[in-house]
Amino acid sequence: MSTAPDIVEDWRVFATDHHLAQVALGDDDAVVTWSDGRETPLHRFFLRDNCTCAQCYLPLTREQLFEITDAPADLRFAGAGIDAGGDLVVDWSDGHVSRYAPGWLRECAPDAVSRAERHADRARPFIWGSEYADALKSFECADIMADDHVLLDWLGALRSAGMTLVKNVPVAHEALLAPIARISHIRETNFGRVFDVKSKPRADSAAYTSVNLPPHTDLPTRELQPGLQFLHCLVNDAVGGESVFVDGFAIAEAMRRDHPAHFATITTTPMAFWNRDDRTDYRWTAPLIALNADGDLAEVRFANFLRGPIDAPAERMDAIYAALRLFQAMCRDPRFFIERRLAPGDMWAFDNRRVLHARREFDPQTGERHLQGAYVDRDEINSRWRVLSRQLGDLR
Repeated sequence: MSTAPDIVEDWRVFATDHHLAQVALGDDDAVVTWSDGRETPLHRFFLRDNCTCAQCYLPLTREQLFEITDAPADLRFAGAGIDAGGDLVVDWSDGHVSRYAPGWLRECAPDAVSRAERHADRARPFIWGSEYADALKSFECADIMADDHVLLDWLGALRSAGMTLVKNVPVAHEALLAPIARISHIRETNFGRVFDVKSKPRADSAAYTSVNLPPHTDLPTRELQPGLQFLHCLVNDAVGGESVFVDGFAIAEAMRRDHPAHFATITTTPMAFWNRDDRTDYRWTAPLIALNADGDLAEVRFANFLRGPIDAPAERMDAIYAALRLFQAMCRDPRFFIERRLAPGDMWAFDNRRVLHARREFDPQTGERHLQGAYVDRDEINSRWRVLSRQLGDLR
């Protein structure tokens, strides 16, 4: 076994309570046995692809330089062993030498048991209905601004439940930008960096009128809907205008459980969403509920007031409309929503690709209702949470 080069360390920390006990070589796999008896076959190309020596990784940026197509097709193991530090060291038939830390191997192991364990450890969303009204997490704006631990808790709640309330945001124009800046930059749209939600004489969106807004996600007309939405209350004197929130994931899981045929229809039928005015024309078509590669819920995309005609074969219309009617009926079911009235200084923060929001009709003759809003993409929330977790030693 040759002397292995140093590993270019990842920004992340890979820790394990288990150590490598032995390694056995086959034609295509190196099979490592762990101290707890688990066996992990590691394919030759998987190992070679993940060599992080300074020849294969750029130390400055910790990004991969090596491309697997540059390895010979007949690449073979020339030898392997466990060094004094507990790392796996592999000699390759082309003369290259690689070293792998046990923490990284355990974290990324491709065997069935390790993969199932890894997937089980992933944080699952907290699914909620009307019972969440009393448990809704709220945070003080001043604490978010001053304390990284509170910021981390806030981001964790947003990732888990998809909605929180922030209290005592200064009642001032664009004051919502300060707590948002603790996360990252905002996502600008045709409605501006910050948009004003109030009744306007020449409205270009139903949100800018006083009519009842049914449960919806914002901008389903875009290829990528904004991830997180922030709505900050400046004035709320008018009669009506209560905020309603629906966990789209809760409805989706209830449909999957109780109405599997409708769930299959709603997750596979593309629906068109259009947003047009005299200056812009946005359109996108996608299923109302999207699943990821593992079949888990990924996003909800729906605004009935922006929905175009359904483009599907005539013989499928019965099934499609039955599923759509069920989804809309469930959005109106009190079991699935919470309703609150915002006070000046309150700010809703919620996942716009999961939580549908609505507004009761209000009477602009009885007073003013003025909210300001902004968007931040999910990627920014997740990145900030991961970095804070590393910095604060909280690896949840």
